[in-house]
Amino acid sequence: MDYMQQALYNHGADNCHIRLKFVNFETHDNHISHETQGLSDKHLVVRRGKPFKLTLLFHGRMWNPCTDRLVLEVCLGSLSERIPVLFGGEWSGPQGWSAMIYPEKRHPQSVTIHICSPVLSSVALYDLLVHIEATQHRRSYSVGRFVLLCNPWLKDDPVYMPLDVHIEEYIKSDYGLVYMGTYANISKRPWSFGQYEPGVLEACLTLLQMSPQHINNSHKDYMLRADPVYLSRVICAMVNQNDDLGILEGRWQGSYKDGVKPTDWSGSADILQQWISSKCRPVHYGQCWVFASVLCTVMRVLGIPSRVVTIFNAAHDSDGNTTIEEYYTSTGEKLNLTQDSIWNFHVWVECWMRRSDLGAEFDGWQVVDPTPQERSAGVFRCGPCPVAAIQRHCFSAPYDTPFLYAAVDADVIQLIVKNGLVVGRAVHTEQVGQLICTKSIGSDRPENLTLTYKGIKRLQACSVRKQRSNKLFSLERREAFSTHGLPSFDLSRGAEFGAGGAVHCLEVSLHTEGVPILGESIRMCVTVTNQSSSPRALVEHVNAQLKEYNRNPQESFWKIHQEMHIQPWEVLTLHHIITYSEYEFILAGDGMVNVAVVIKDTRTGERVLAAQEFSISTPLITIEIKGGDSIQVKKEQSVQVTFTNQLNKTLMSAVLTVEGFGLMQEKQEARLGLLQPGKKIEKKVSIMATSPGTKLLVATLSHSNSSVIVSRSYQKVSITAERG
Repeated sequence: MDYMQQALYNHGADNCHIRLKFVNFETHDNHISHETQGLSDKHLVVRRGKPFKLTLLFHGRMWNPCTDRLVLEVCLGSLSERIPVLFGGEWSGPQGWSAMIYPEKRHPQSVTIHICSPVLSSVALYDLLVHIEATQHRRSYSVGRFVLLCNPWLKDDPVYMPLDVHIEEYIKSDYGLVYMGTYANISKRPWSFGQYEPGVLEACLTLLQMSPQHINNSHKDYMLRADPVYLSRVICAMVNQNDDLGILEGRWQGSYKDGVKPTDWSGSADILQQWISSKCRPVHYGQCWVFASVLCTVMRVLGIPSRVVTIFNAAHDSDGNTTIEEYYTSTGEKLNLTQDSIWNFHVWVECWMRRSDLGAEFDGWQVVDPTPQERSAGVFRCGPCPVAAIQRHCFSAPYDTPFLYAAVDADVIQLIVKNGLVVGRAVHTEQVGQLICTKSIGSDRPENLTLTYKGIKRLQACSVRKQRSNKLFSLERREAFSTHGLPSFDLSRGAEFGAGGAVHCLEVSLHTEGVPILGESIRMCVTVTNQSSSPRALVEHVNAQLKEYNRNPQESFWKIHQEMHIQPWEVLTLHHIITYSEYEFILAGDGMVNVAVVIKDTRTGERVLAAQEFSISTPLITIEIKGGDSIQVKKEQSVQVTFTNQLNKTLMSAVLTVEGFGLMQEKQEARLGLLQPGKKIEKKVSIMATSPGTKLLVATLSHSNSSVIVSRSYQKVSITAERG
């Protein structure tokens, strides 16, 4: 509904003077016109560069346009601009504010004014004043506040997107998908961005007000907020709390008992609301996909098109040489001997904007990464960096291009070490950034973005990068080890192996058979090819280690070795099985494993390594909404949640939990003493949404046999407005 705001005026004035009684902000019409429906029930929300209207209602005598001059004034902190109200004519253009009255039938004591901001106005909450100036008197009224956002529908706005289908996905949609897991076993996690939830817009505006830039110099901050590059840089730093009063504190290991485990979040709204309600204390806890998803929410709210992007096998290049070193023992155990790492997946955000500071060739998608990894200009933030700059290797383009290039396209040097010597070495030029993807427009399918980062000439450049990597691994690398206090190896000795080697008589590959599922045996296949005319006596070492997605592996939990012979030109296929009983107490659902095999020629000493990392899939929980997954606001609906124990063992004290932000006031649980193999546990719940948009139901199954969650499933629920 439209709301009427009563204006302030001097009581007791006589009726010979005109007075302002009410201001109608025409919120319903303005919100429809500006595509801001649902963003706030407290403020008028409009987009810059597009006219919006408000109606003034007078009392006392009638308003006379010949004698009563109207002037509006917009205020932003200490900044203000007076806007004379004109009759008809053209808008003044992008340089200044305009206010017009057009001839129309109207109430004799009211007038409708159309106001237009410059296209490069600052994103903020503005105060609005109305001045009535006559020959012998002047009255001023503070009539309310309005929010001004970026305008991706407007061609002159730096965030302009020409296609409505893109705006629908990257601005208006409150639902997304985060891709996780490993390249060989990709999983997807729905996420509710929640920009239409109560208080989210206000939280985003508070975020800007609490930034160090605003606290230190509000005048300068307000002036710079017209630039989406500046906005994204400020917001990126504020999503993590490392340098400021930001939203999220990160934690990647240890206990999460004093907060929420990162994997338990399913939407941004409850995080932003918790941050506001705690008076800007950091919310516990986030990891990369949580940081990125919250950033995406804030950017969409402020009118900057954004999407969440996943990089599989993302490199964290801590020393800036665009090369990642990995160390293995001669029996295949991966070692933690370097500050560099390769994350199974990493999630950041792409924001759409023009880069007038760089030139048109760098317009478009920009990487903005709020996960606190490395400092940029002394602050934990990253970007905005043009995707085009990463693809073209334009390392001088701001911001943080070399670090982001390494994340998607670094070379990997794998080393086998024994007794202080490197006994095997290979260079891999395509291991990092094997897949880069985001949710497709209008569907839940992944869109492959890999070529936008690497380009079609990427493969041709691999041999050049391989030569560069070989040269890097010389004296300066030994100096780097000394600087970081890491062990020193004799890098000038030992045989080459694998992709970058001169000695290449054995070829080895390793892969899992099918998708590993929690409760079932993990089956692996090692293939060894003798590419020589001589028979060989070999020793095989296979090693499995538990790992987190963003760190090097922990200690081994399974290993095997055996001797064998291979004939000239023969291909051996070796099968290995890790049974459920060998991993059930250490490997959780969605857990990850690093498996490596080292094949050694006992006569020549040649060693060849192959490695693979994979994730464990979990059995499904069925979520069925009576009548389908599209329901009306304020209409109660029944949901049936079911889990069938597909494991070959009884689950003790099984608990099925169902929760849904914006759908249920509190989580519901079904408890069962014993859940035998093949048996099921069920829970019926009722849901009812108070606002339109996309919500998520989340169901989890845990049990006392283990501290880990056996399964987690999601169901998207589309909430439509009440039917008139």
